[in-house]
Amino acid sequence: MKTLNKILQFTLMALIASVSFSSMAASDRYGKQQVVYHVNYDNAKKQAGALRNIQNHINAVGAENMDIRVVMHGNGLSLILKPDALKEVPKFKAANADQVMTQKIDKLKLQGVSFNICANTVKGRNVNLDKHLYDASSSDIVPSGVAELAHLQGQGFSYVRP
Repeated sequence: MKTLNKILQFTLMALIASVSFSSMAASDRYGKQQVVYHVNYDNAKKQAGALRNIQNHINAVGAENMDIRVVMHGNGLSLILKPDALKEVPKFKAANADQVMTQKIDKLKLQGVSFNICANTVKGRNVNLDKHLYDASSSDIVPSGVAELAHLQGQGFSYVRP
């Protein structure tokens, strides 16, 4: 019985060590990363896929090693557009900020992901920041989504458009 306990203890310690080593190895492999994700489409499945890609990216590299920005402009703002806002902002065809999508967004925000909103889209489509958008504040607004993408790439951010 003592031998079995020692074998189980050794096996458990080896398993813990291998898990720790593999997560450390992933961190060493990828290092620190700055990434901008570009969302300018209103397809809910594609947007959910983008959020899944971001979570997978964090899982591989570690939230502590990431600076991730999601830049939304044009139809991409539908990612955080509340469903009841559609009747008030007819320039959008979709409003995808349902409970499932907002839970994914919240989880990413808790891991340090920031969601940037194009001021041109807000103004051009008559969007009320507080009333129509999920968990958005004036600090999330950037003057231009496209200019922000170029600016971040100039600052060394890698560009991803899932």
